[in-house]
Amino acid sequence: MLVLLPPSEGKAPSGRGAPLKPESLSLPGLADAREAVLTELVELCVGDEDKAREVLGLSEGLRGEVAKNAELRTAGARPAGEIYTGVLYDALGLATLDAASKRRAARSLLVFSGLWGAVRVTDRIPSYRCSMGVKLPGLGALGAHWRTAMASVLPEAAGGGLVLDLRSAAYAAAWKPKGEIAGRTASVRVLHAPTRKVVSHFNKATKGRIVRGLLTAGADPKDPAELVTALRDLGYVVEAEAPAKAGQAWALDVLVDEVH
Repeated sequence: MLVLLPPSEGKAPSGRGAPLKPESLSLPGLADAREAVLTELVELCVGDEDKAREVLGLSEGLRGEVAKNAELRTAGARPAGEIYTGVLYDALGLATLDAASKRRAARSLLVFSGLWGAVRVTDRIPSYRCSMGVKLPGLGALGAHWRTAMASVLPEAAGGGLVLDLRSAAYAAAWKPKGEIAGRTASVRVLHAPTRKVVSHFNKATKGRIVRGLLTAGADPKDPAELVTALRDLGYVVEAEAPAKAGQAWALDVLVDEVH
């Protein structure tokens, strides 16, 4: 099982660890694309701060994020699972998983990123600010920048099992499973059952709890149908829609009564 996650907007501080070693990151086929984004992002943030804030979509109160990006090559690095914070990651609670569940997380979780493309939770990265929706002056829109590299790298990472896609739309744009892989991909939407509406905070928290539940249960569904069974075994109410034709992903709705 490969689980595709969005990053968090906010991130924990880099800390005092050894700096980034780009060559140590997973998915080495993304190395050239990563270097291109990293180089332009650092140069942008070392230069005109106001221009950098405009490009990155940062408010005046987030001016310090520009200085953070300017030091990406020398800042301390920590496992990505410690850098990413926020609602989904709080609910997932990587730090509190037992040893076996942490090993499963290291194998199966892949976090998409405007800067890194995608990283494992064990990859050591510095704290940064660069969403997939950013359009850098030289490289252009990051979603488009990552598509070519992702198309050649992600199919191998997906292997032959289930792909559980929990990404938001901006990050899903960087890689769309196609063909045979799409047929074993399930995208999940979390709905407030009484209203059948998506509530952002509630959606993220539930997705974090879903991943945690699958990891701690040792679940390893091979395809979307087995995922539906695994989620129902965990107590979730799931509505599943098989694709209308080959080459499309499954759509799963998880219905939850309480918004929390």
